[in-house]
Amino acid sequence: MTNLVIISGLSGSGKSTAVNVLEDMDYYCVDNLPPTLLPTFIELCENSDKEISKVALVIDIRERVSFDRAPEVIREFIKKGYPVDMIFLESSDATLLKRYKETRRKHPLSDDGNIADGISKERKILEQLKELSNYTIDTSELNVHQLSDIIKNKFNKPNTQNILLNIISFGFKHGIPNDADMIFDVRFLPNPHFVEDLRDLNGTDKEVIDFIMNKEESRQFIEKITDFLEYLVPNYEKEGKSYLTIAIGCTGGKHRSVAITDMVARHFKDLSPLTRHRDVSKN
Repeated sequence: MTNLVIISGLSGSGKSTAVNVLEDMDYYCVDNLPPTLLPTFIELCENSDKEISKVALVIDIRERVSFDRAPEVIREFIKKGYPVDMIFLESSDATLLKRYKETRRKHPLSDDGNIADGISKERKILEQLKELSNYTIDTSELNVHQLSDIIKNKFNKPNTQNILLNIISFGFKHGIPNDADMIFDVRFLPNPHFVEDLRDLNGTDKEVIDFIMNKEESRQFIEKITDFLEYLVPNYEKEGKSYLTIAIGCTGGKHRSVAITDMVARHFKDLSPLTRHRDVSKN
């Protein structure tokens, strides 16, 4: 049977990036396929002289004619036992508005030019496809390279079922990451910001790491959080969750959260976690 990856989501959330990555991984990719043509297309792939075993399709609201039948068609494929992975990409309204303003593109559903209204309409229309998806990615805080890494890690190892861990450090004063599944607050740890020799360094520097890890409460916290995650991760995996974002925050996101994030990531190195220090270079 053909392995099928379906990409859908909000306009401006990164679908082009996702399909380009899959194309580079030897998936046969089609952008904006009418959903009603999906059964015929898969049949052609399976009967092709040259085997087409991996297919990636983008299905979204640009296809106006038969888009409303997309959930029904996808459910039928799943019911027939096809190996279907469905990726749904989304972003916050603020992020999408910013992206549209930067590119000066028109939203497909904003005939009157009101981008915010177009985004709102699209969210409502895509609700059923989001519910069908087994892999939802919020790209609000991701750049092109980070999204590419997530897609590669997920689909470059077809025989493994390991959950993808995304571990983010952040500063509470800069806001909580929108895509966090769980948040840990390390502001109770001694703050290197108040040590003059450490203030201008960050949590990747040895002097800061040593300062933090010399504290008993830091070592205990890492032991407890890794024990907790060792229990949770297999259970999330068992329930079919394929992507887990853990956010670790301190006041500014420069010292404590950075060091602790790297320590936790090191503990789970066998899962090849993605780490990101969102606020490390901010004041």
